[in-house]
Amino acid sequence: MSDVRKTDSPDSGAVSDAGSAADEQQFLSVRDLTIHFDTDDGLVKSVDGVSFDLKAGETLGIVGESGSGKSVTSLGIMGLHTSERARISGEIWLEGEELIGAGPERVRELRGQKMAMIFQDPLSALHPYYSIGSQIVEAHRVHHHVDKKAAKKRAIEMLDRVGIPEPQRRYDDYPHQFSGGMRQRAMIAMALVNNPQLLIADEPTTALDVTVQAQILDLIRDLQKEFGSAVVMITHDLGVVAEIADKLLVMYAGRCIERGSSEKVFYQPQHPYTWGLLGSMPRIDREQTERLVPVKGSPPSLINVPSGCAFHPRCPYADVPADNVTRTERPELQLVSDGHYSACHMSPEQREQIWTEEIAPKL
Repeated sequence: MSDVRKTDSPDSGAVSDAGSAADEQQFLSVRDLTIHFDTDDGLVKSVDGVSFDLKAGETLGIVGESGSGKSVTSLGIMGLHTSERARISGEIWLEGEELIGAGPERVRELRGQKMAMIFQDPLSALHPYYSIGSQIVEAHRVHHHVDKKAAKKRAIEMLDRVGIPEPQRRYDDYPHQFSGGMRQRAMIAMALVNNPQLLIADEPTTALDVTVQAQILDLIRDLQKEFGSAVVMITHDLGVVAEIADKLLVMYAGRCIERGSSEKVFYQPQHPYTWGLLGSMPRIDREQTERLVPVKGSPPSLINVPSGCAFHPRCPYADVPADNVTRTERPELQLVSDGHYSACHMSPEQREQIWTEEIAPKL
């Protein structure tokens, strides 16, 4: 199994993060993950060859616009794509065990016990007919042979741990009796009740006010330190992962277009799409003298992905590389610096000049 982790990353054309640190054990390794869906309109290429590594205790932020493939990637890791129309290939290694080739019963055993997920909309994820406490109890008893009394005690402990006041009384409340922030806390309690080693948070702060957002992110960070979990944080907002993530993976049109440490992606970004995301993010640490600049245009259809670089119809620098290459050849991830990869046809010198002279001064 270790040999698989030391191979070149299929989507990069360069040595993967695991290959550059072969002696470091990766808890989660995703290799050339492809998830396509057959529809009446055509083949939807939701995820098209994504690779990354994550060690225990680390946080990976996956960012990108809606429709970029972030959530589909996370559901693929969790083994939740059960439709007959889903075509899944590649490899997902969780602590040395390959999941795509594993049977559904084995994946179900791992889901909830070794890996868990916080969903984007807790009101939809929680069952409206059952109390919050009973749902946490069920999640615990599925993986542990304990009686209802012991499971209830554990559920109340977790409700208290995630900051829900009067947990013994709120144990019997239903999802509609909780506020949005409290429902999200209850979802976190359910996800963590079995001490999973991998926690995937899919837009965990969507539709919450900024104060509650900060509380939820602090809670996830504190619980990660306590349990030593690896965390995958999925969001469209770079600001959400600015401080919590150790690594960043930027997705566009189902593919990874940049990945590396948070510091390098934030302060030395190498892809025009990442520049656009940073330019559309408000800053509170300095005076904003110019209006935010949105990324022009709309994300492409995943049925008819543009030829060449999928970002070229929206890229202001599509004509910088010669020979119209951005419209004819798809760029592969290339190593920029240690652990930092980018999929762009522009030369490193061209990107450095544009970043230094045009982009960085405006951020």
